[in-house]
Amino acid sequence: MPVSTTAATAPGLCAFIDESPSPFHVVRTAARELDANGFTRLDEAAPWPSDGPSKHYVVRGGSLIAWASADAAGVTPFRVVGAHTDSPNLRVKQHPDLASAGWQLVGLEPYGGALLNSWLDRELGISGRLSVRDGDAVRERLVRIDEPILRVPQLAIHLSEDRKGVTLDPQRHVNAVWGVGREPRSFLAFVAEHAGVDPATLLGWELMTHDLAPSRIIGRDQDLVSAPRLDNQGTCYAGLRAFLAASEEPGAAIPVFATFDHEEVGSQSDRGAQSDLLPTVLERIVLSRGGDRSEFFAAVAGSVCASGDMAHATHPNYAERHEPAHRIQVNGGPVLKVNQNLRYATDAVGAGAFALACAQAGVPLQRYVHRADLPCGSTIGPMTAAGTGMTTVDVGAAQLAMHSAREMMGAADVAAYAAALAAFLTPAVTGR
Repeated sequence: MPVSTTAATAPGLCAFIDESPSPFHVVRTAARELDANGFTRLDEAAPWPSDGPSKHYVVRGGSLIAWASADAAGVTPFRVVGAHTDSPNLRVKQHPDLASAGWQLVGLEPYGGALLNSWLDRELGISGRLSVRDGDAVRERLVRIDEPILRVPQLAIHLSEDRKGVTLDPQRHVNAVWGVGREPRSFLAFVAEHAGVDPATLLGWELMTHDLAPSRIIGRDQDLVSAPRLDNQGTCYAGLRAFLAASEEPGAAIPVFATFDHEEVGSQSDRGAQSDLLPTVLERIVLSRGGDRSEFFAAVAGSVCASGDMAHATHPNYAERHEPAHRIQVNGGPVLKVNQNLRYATDAVGAGAFALACAQAGVPLQRYVHRADLPCGSTIGPMTAAGTGMTTVDVGAAQLAMHSAREMMGAADVAAYAAALAAFLTPAVTGR
């Protein structure tokens, strides 16, 4: 599948990220694209239709799964592109109102492996979701405040030991200033009112900060993307564009686009990759097409999942921290990630499936191995493989500054990554 058919571009990625400051907004952004392309949202708590071809998706909190199935009899395997919607950041505590030394503060807590120093001295907005009482029911309301209301100030170098800066304590040093005064003001009331909600009806919240600086195309030749949340909205965007292209040109498998919340904290939740969400949806797809559990097991046995997450480009200032024989370049094409201790799920069969997809898409493939003397991060790949039994391959696009409030990737890699994923989703033949 040629690169151009996915309609994935670096400006498109920037727009996607700027529209999606929280996992819930990622899902809403993707759902709007799916709606515009003829997909219908299904309710997990309701019966699913079983009449002919289907283009559907389901949402569970900050997670979404979409699929496009043809009207075909017999066992049809799946091709799954997986990603995660969450990114490391600073999140609002349950009792956020604080005051110290004449300043009004909002209590924040790090989420995931955030590089805390990168969040200092930035203008921060707030996004997430609220639970609101509506009579005897509870309603969900998304909220997004793109105003510079919060800032986490750095300690002046003149006050630090040996003038070398400070080591940040996540309990004491990441609370945000939002005003002046000795008496705390209600931050939650402020958020509720901004969302058009009576603060007295507020029952629960998941609120997080986001950098207000817009995503940009940068560099001498405009060949780099500077943006927040590239890990892992880079894959969410490329995967969505690939899936939409694949749904128009189906191959020998049912294409599936699966995005999960909570990867950055282990995925062990009702909507994380360790949940029942993916296997349940896949089984219901088979059942809605007239199959039974035996056919579901057979379909999964012939399926392959590409676990998409961003990859480490070789850092020019820290090249010694990378495996010497596995240099990874931005704008060098998609990255196949391998770890012998299974921090990545890639095996020879999965690697073959993705390498073939890159060749068919006409894009180069890079192969990443982590230094053996450094701990390797993980992805949704190993848990997806274990939870479903399907062959899984870990892939990504190269970036710098992973887990920073601001990250960077190659502009050309956006289209190349999407093209490889689209080719992966549309195999000419199936089988492990």
